[in-house]
Amino acid sequence: MDNPLPPAEELALIDRELFQLDARRHQLLSRREWLLRGRVPVVWGAPAPPAGPRPRPPKEASAPGAQNVLLVLGSVLLAVAALAFTLVSWGSLGIAGRGAVLGVVTAAALAAPAQLLRRGLRSTAEAVGAVGLLLTVLDAYALYAVGMPDTDGTAYAACAAAVLAALWAGYGRALPRLRIPLAAALLTAQLPLPLAALAAGADGLGLGWALLATAALDALLALLRPGRWTVWAAVTGSVTGGAALLTGLTASVASAATGPASTVLGASALLAATAALGVAVAWRPAGRAAFAAAGGVAAVAALGGPVAPELDPSWAAVAYLVVALALLATVRAPALPAPVRHGLWWAGAGVAALTALWGVSWAATVLAGRLRVLEEVWSVTTPPPAADGPGLAPLVALLLTAAAAWWLVRAVGPAASVAAVALGWAGAFTAPVALGLPPGPAFAAQLAVTAAATALALHPPTPSPAPAQAPAAAPAPYGGRAVAAAVCAVAGALNLSVAALDGRLATFGVLGLLGALCAAGAAYRPGAAWARSGAAALAVAYAAVLAVALGALLDLAVAWWAPLVLVVPAAVAALGPRLGSVRAPAEVSAAVSGLLAVALATGSAPVLALVLALAGVVCAGAAARPERRAVGWAAGALFLAATWVRLAASDVTVPEAYTLPVTVLALAVGFVRRRRDPLASSWVAYGPGLAATLLPSTVAVWGDPHWVRPLLLGAAALAVTLAGARRRLRAPLLLGGATLAAVAVHELTPYVVQVVDALPRWLPPALAGVLLLAVGATYEKRLRDARRLREAIGRLV
Repeated sequence: MDNPLPPAEELALIDRELFQLDARRHQLLSRREWLLRGRVPVVWGAPAPPAGPRPRPPKEASAPGAQNVLLVLGSVLLAVAALAFTLVSWGSLGIAGRGAVLGVVTAAALAAPAQLLRRGLRSTAEAVGAVGLLLTVLDAYALYAVGMPDTDGTAYAACAAAVLAALWAGYGRALPRLRIPLAAALLTAQLPLPLAALAAGADGLGLGWALLATAALDALLALLRPGRWTVWAAVTGSVTGGAALLTGLTASVASAATGPASTVLGASALLAATAALGVAVAWRPAGRAAFAAAGGVAAVAALGGPVAPELDPSWAAVAYLVVALALLATVRAPALPAPVRHGLWWAGAGVAALTALWGVSWAATVLAGRLRVLEEVWSVTTPPPAADGPGLAPLVALLLTAAAAWWLVRAVGPAASVAAVALGWAGAFTAPVALGLPPGPAFAAQLAVTAAATALALHPPTPSPAPAQAPAAAPAPYGGRAVAAAVCAVAGALNLSVAALDGRLATFGVLGLLGALCAAGAAYRPGAAWARSGAAALAVAYAAVLAVALGALLDLAVAWWAPLVLVVPAAVAALGPRLGSVRAPAEVSAAVSGLLAVALATGSAPVLALVLALAGVVCAGAAARPERRAVGWAAGALFLAATWVRLAASDVTVPEAYTLPVTVLALAVGFVRRRRDPLASSWVAYGPGLAATLLPSTVAVWGDPHWVRPLLLGAAALAVTLAGARRRLRAPLLLGGATLAAVAVHELTPYVVQVVDALPRWLPPALAGVLLLAVGATYEKRLRDARRLREAIGRLV
């Protein structure tokens, strides 16, 4: 082979060429990125364009952006300098000198934007004009600090804000291309009236009127002078109007408790004026529903405020609700503009929702009081409802809101029916408890309500289409009414079940009726499939609970309640296909009942073994049907568990007593599997069964000092090994051989120990050291050979 260059020179040449290739590759990638940024169409397979100069990196900031940053920073620095000059560093100038300096600088700053605008420097003019506006504020402060130090500061601030707002507005009109002066004038105009009210010593209502007057002026400006400042006026008016609304609401709530009648009427008048302003603004063609909604809230507070002091606080909430429900009627008033109609509707709906939430929380508290029955079951000491609660006002609120929601179904769509069902159920279900009825009539009334909810969940009426003028964004699916009814029915049934534990007769009567109601719902074929499935599962659950109650009534031990509970899964398994479409949920509930039976029997091992065996019989009976063959595995597991529990109860500690039944069953299943599928692996057919006994017995052999187990295990392993060799099956051959070897090693261990004890103590470490040295030498030799081979290949060219 030719070798024109030495290896070192050839290596240097290769490195130089690779470096040039990397540089060329980097240049091509840069050119490709520049072409892609320029949106040049890429034609695959076309010749590459000629390489040009490397493109410049993109600029991270645009020229206008940099310019604006500089202008803003310059304005900020000038403002800081002006503040420092005015507040800190007056130096030795007198009053006249200070005024002259500020006057000249202010005049120059206000006059400069006109010249800048003529030259087209609009951004610079905005920045200098902003500095001029700040200087006018400093002029006002200097005038107060030097010329009128004894004047009331709040009153002077009100006057100064009004004068500055007028001057800035005039300045903005003179230079219409500037945006900052008019915006600053509008923001400053929000201060004179509230500051004047504070200077005059007005209370909260007086300040509210000042805020409302300011909001009215903003609304007037937005309506009479539409344009680019409409949004600014709407924002400022919303802020001041919202502050006036909050002021009125606070005064109304505070005066409803302890305030005099004059304060109540004053707050109502302020709220009424706020409502009128909001509705008037929303009435305009370009009005927004939010203003009408705020006006609606103010109207509710204004009309309900004078009545609230004469009523209990809970009934005062009902009074507000009545006014709010009147606003809901506007949804069917086509004469009103759409923003006004929708805004008033949302205001009434919001107040009604808050009241309904209060009623629902009260209902939850009343129903949760029944949980105290669990402290002492079957004691006939039902706790009466609390006497110091809000009375019947929450109940009336629930029923009123439910009726209103039902009335609104045609107006706002099926979504209102969900609220109607939930609120109506809450009011009707808690009414017997709130009215203090005896347990019998109370249970009867609540059972009737639960039955009605169940009927509505199973067979809801035909829905009606929602009108086009509904303010709701997207009506809920009509199935929501049935779902709400189902949830209410389940909640009522659970509450009744807890309350029925107060007495034996109530327990069997109420639980039996609820179970019958669920069974009837499951058998109602026209009903919805999901509702029927839930009813079937609950019917089975109630049957299991009745079985538990029967065991308690017969005064049996808790463990012996389990056989009674197992009657329920047995009945479900016996019915089987007769259950129709509700078979699956009924069987799932029956399986849960079986687990309950097992849990009840855990206190007694013999009873637990009996229960597991009976459960296995039930599963085996169910597996007799072709469509439930898979349940046979559960039957086998239950029978095995019953055997183990029975053995443990008899103090049997021999592991083979637990593993041999598993092995026999698994080998039988594997034999059948191999008969049906000759290609099945022996590990799948016989491996699990053999391992179930061989492995635990092998572990037990090493801790057994006697000779019986090793002899029997060795004989069994030998038989398994010979059978595997004869049938040429890998799993029996390997498992049996490994077990036989382990038993042999166990038997030879004492002799090995004797031989090791006879050897010197230094011999094992010496042997280990020699072994390590030999391995290390072999490793080093292989490394040396690999190094020589690499050098020989490197010399080849």
